[in-house]
Amino acid sequence: MSQAPVVVSERHLTTEEVEALDRRRRRGHLLLIIGLQTAIVTTLVSVLWVGQDLAQSPGWSHPIFYWACITGTVSIACLLRGISLRRGFHEFTSY
Repeated sequence: MSQAPVVVSERHLTTEEVEALDRRRRRGHLLLIIGLQTAIVTTLVSVLWVGQDLAQSPGWSHPIFYWACITGTVSIACLLRGISLRRGFHEFTSY
């Protein structure tokens, strides 16, 4: 099976530009992994403990709920940034 054609903007890159492009895409891959892992943590915390925390903690003291909100925000931010850094990459794996 033949390779997919190279994007027009990437056909005449210098060696340094190719290395910078690879670094950007690897960083995007890392952020996607971090985003997926924090999404898993957020899901587990939300399903297992947030309801109990909201129902039984007094007043504004809901640490598990706040933790779930923070990890959810980190997850969304990492996923969006990772997707934007890996734009133009047409393979499933980078290695």
